[in-house]
Amino acid sequence: MKKIRKSNIAGEILFLLGIIILWQIFYVAGVDGLGIWKAYAMPSPVGVWNSFVEMMKQGTLLAAIGNSILRGAIGYILSLIIGAVIGILINHFSFLHRNLRPLIMGIQTLPSICWVPFSILWFGLTQTAIIFVVIMGSAFSMAIAVDNAILNVPPIYKKAALTMGANQKQIYWKVIFPASLPELISGMKQGWSFAWRALMSGEVMTTSIGLGQTLMTGRNLADINQVMLVMVVIVVVGILIDQVVFYNVEKRVLKKRGL
Repeated sequence: MKKIRKSNIAGEILFLLGIIILWQIFYVAGVDGLGIWKAYAMPSPVGVWNSFVEMMKQGTLLAAIGNSILRGAIGYILSLIIGAVIGILINHFSFLHRNLRPLIMGIQTLPSICWVPFSILWFGLTQTAIIFVVIMGSAFSMAIAVDNAILNVPPIYKKAALTMGANQKQIYWKVIFPASLPELISGMKQGWSFAWRALMSGEVMTTSIGLGQTLMTGRNLADINQVMLVMVVIVVVGILIDQVVFYNVEKRVLKKRGL
């Protein structure tokens, strides 16, 4: 298994190197060779690397990553709590399930940027405004995920618990929650992707150091390589968090259940 894993990693690295080489060739041919694009309008791997080195020397990139992860984590945790409460309520009460769930589904389709005007008017250009956008972008997704996870628990589990004398609290904590855990983790992964994306929408409106603000700085300076670098960093951080946190948690849960 270790050999297979190492082989897969080597293959992924070679694949990424191939994309970078093709990207550089495409850049040279389009900018220097055919003159299709202007150098300031087309990022290149070399230019992105130079921006990376410069921002690392200045310390701005690490500061932006750290601040964004901290804001994202705070907003995500609050989204989990709020989403879990709403999800349990709409699952438990049929009236809410019939009337509130469709509304939540509709709100979830709104792009996160739609909440930016509200956050500015209510909280100003503050950290709270950014976290508000993260919550609004992720909490409703978590609510739907929690409701779906509970709905997909086989009814026989609940009936068996009731026949054994379990009360409502015991059914949730001893039966429903453990049975729905694998699907809840999948919902948490999706909620994180929504939270991370919403965070970028929230950060572009402030001057606080973060990846979103660094992206806008690159745009204002017409530095396409910095813009591309920040986009790459956003993707890489999202992938790393998914692999380091959610992948290991999901793997342990499935292994514990013999899956």
